[in-house]
Amino acid sequence: MWTGGVTACVLVAGSAFAYYLYERLNGNLSTVDVGDAGSKGFSKDGPVNILLLGTDKRTGAGNEGYGDKGSSGHADTTFLFHVSEDRTNATALSIPRDLITDIPDCPTKQPDGSTKIIKGSQGVRFNESFGVGGRDPGCTMRTVKEMTGVPVDHFMMADFNAVKTLSTAVGGVEVCLVNPIKDRESKLDLPAGKQKVSGEDALAFVRNRHGLGNESDLDRIKQQQQFVASMIRQMKEDTLGNPQKMFAVAEAATQALTVDSAIGDIPKLTAMAQELGKIDIKHISFATVPVVDNTDGATVLLDQVKAPQVFSMIQNDISFTEVKKKESAAKDKQAALLEGSRADASEVRVDVYNGSDTPGAAQKTLNWLQVEKGVLKSTNKSNAPEKTDKTTLEYAPNQADQARKLADLMGLPATALKPGTEDAGDAQAMVLTLGADFKGAGVPVTAPAKPPVDKVEADKQVCAQ
Repeated sequence: MWTGGVTACVLVAGSAFAYYLYERLNGNLSTVDVGDAGSKGFSKDGPVNILLLGTDKRTGAGNEGYGDKGSSGHADTTFLFHVSEDRTNATALSIPRDLITDIPDCPTKQPDGSTKIIKGSQGVRFNESFGVGGRDPGCTMRTVKEMTGVPVDHFMMADFNAVKTLSTAVGGVEVCLVNPIKDRESKLDLPAGKQKVSGEDALAFVRNRHGLGNESDLDRIKQQQQFVASMIRQMKEDTLGNPQKMFAVAEAATQALTVDSAIGDIPKLTAMAQELGKIDIKHISFATVPVVDNTDGATVLLDQVKAPQVFSMIQNDISFTEVKKKESAAKDKQAALLEGSRADASEVRVDVYNGSDTPGAAQKTLNWLQVEKGVLKSTNKSNAPEKTDKTTLEYAPNQADQARKLADLMGLPATALKPGTEDAGDAQAMVLTLGADFKGAGVPVTAPAKPPVDKVEADKQVCAQ
């Protein structure tokens, strides 16, 4: 939304009107100092992680029917937008607002310049990471970092008005519906098929969940992803070549957005926009944090197997697109390093030590190996003599087939295998030491080449159903 808008400044940079435009757009921006929650500024080196935060604040004409009355807004719609180091791809990861998580203590800047520590909360909805008790966007950034292990560099926040003004500025956003929607609460009345929405209808579209799947927030997330992907296509195909539309978008975007102070002026936003403009939209993917239903029927929990894999892909800057080619290359490399026969799971004998910071990791892994994978000749040896960064598997030459089998089961990289020089006796076990890279029992130690969740590329239109 903002990439094309701030790029408009680049096009007018040489004109006599440039200074006026700069002052006007720069004056529109609102900023928040999030302290050390983000990075100090924008760097062209390394990956970039931006938290795109949509709040349910109801200020503005016509917004009285949405959100919580009198609220300063919550983290209603959240994307963790990861831009790869080489600028060839990006991933927009939706975080469900009803996800149960822990919110850390949060230092927040006060109007008088002082810093106040807002006490964290355990086992609450993710949307409480902003707005509750005076929490600022830096609190949401810290919550995301603690949940995903991904450092968040910057944030951009928009409220209901942003959806209305930006969708209007680009000339409407094309959406697609498998079935018609007629919802009395949002007043959304759309036929099936493709159509453009803007203004009030655009806001109703991204807020609506009635008539979709099981009418949950997870279904609404899919609809919001469709909307944002469509707006990206609209910007690329139509707006960027039209100076009048570009300035309209720049005006709407700078009026609607609040950003962290480290990127809180037009030159910094323009520099970032130029970097992001290098990405082909077919390599921008949308996905949702993997979750499972909670027992209360109203909230969700992290999927303890799939979610760490998704977070690991982002941590390791692995693209969610072109995965077939990368998956094949990864398999070829792994196959060469782990070439050879495999023992049956029932023949694998291993002692498990915990060298990670995760309490009970050895026992959880033991339970998983025995119950889920049939590795019955396994033993919990408790804590390792010292902590270790990487998981390792030590084995004797005549245990190589067992080592390869265990590596397959646990997703161990070939570099984790440490062969000895002397053969082991019949009752001697291999030694598995779990390191800091341990993410959970049954979770591959290496980041997968293919995301374990459904995804949609921004260049493809998917009809909401």
